[in-house]
Amino acid sequence: MELGNKERSLVSKVMDGLISGIVEERYGAILPPQDVLSKEFDVSRTVMREALSMLLARHMLDVRPKIGTRIRPMRDWRMIDEDVVNWRFRAKPDNQFLRDVIEFRALIEPAACALAAVRANAADVAGIRDAFDALRQLGTQDPGFQAADALLHTRILAASGNQFYQQMAAIMRGALSLVNPVINQRDGGWANVLAAHERVVQAIERRAPDEAEAASRAMIEFTADELNRAFATDALARHEQPLEQR
Repeated sequence: MELGNKERSLVSKVMDGLISGIVEERYGAILPPQDVLSKEFDVSRTVMREALSMLLARHMLDVRPKIGTRIRPMRDWRMIDEDVVNWRFRAKPDNQFLRDVIEFRALIEPAACALAAVRANAADVAGIRDAFDALRQLGTQDPGFQAADALLHTRILAASGNQFYQQMAAIMRGALSLVNPVINQRDGGWANVLAAHERVVQAIERRAPDEAEAASRAMIEFTADELNRAFATDALARHEQPLEQR
């Protein structure tokens, strides 16, 4: 049932009240039942259910059978809307967007690699190595290639121990889906990137943060250079086409 303007306004007020109660630790680990919350906020069950669903979608709550609605740790809360990120990367990229993607990676990834070299536990390091070994076995045309590359980067972000970096995984996956097809068409492009990945992984295994950061930065700079060359070549080809073919 679609909510009217009044109900949507009530949903927003209830969400704000629930969040205040959560961050002020008034509810403990488990929220009261919906009927109790509806009475507390003096709203219908429909409004309360919608407010709770909005918090569920943001990974703030978790509904478990026989337990109830559990409040998730704040580090799990979705601070970046993954759906919006995915929608944005489905659009055809322009030069400014490509520039922004590279700048984002240059800002986040090297720092995350350095932190992973310091903070990753043994299981984290093993997971990073496993992800790289799986990626190395795949060709760029294999169906699982993109997912394998994304998994490696996601595990490095997770191993950084920084909750903001960890939530950048959606943007990172989108960035890789955008640049990989271009890099893979360049002569020796993927071989160079794979070698850079290996340097990052080895530096993390050696607990060498400076080396991990430098290897990551070099990989991103190589990617940026290849993208610039690819798009410069495309622009030149379009310029040289007869007008009737443009």
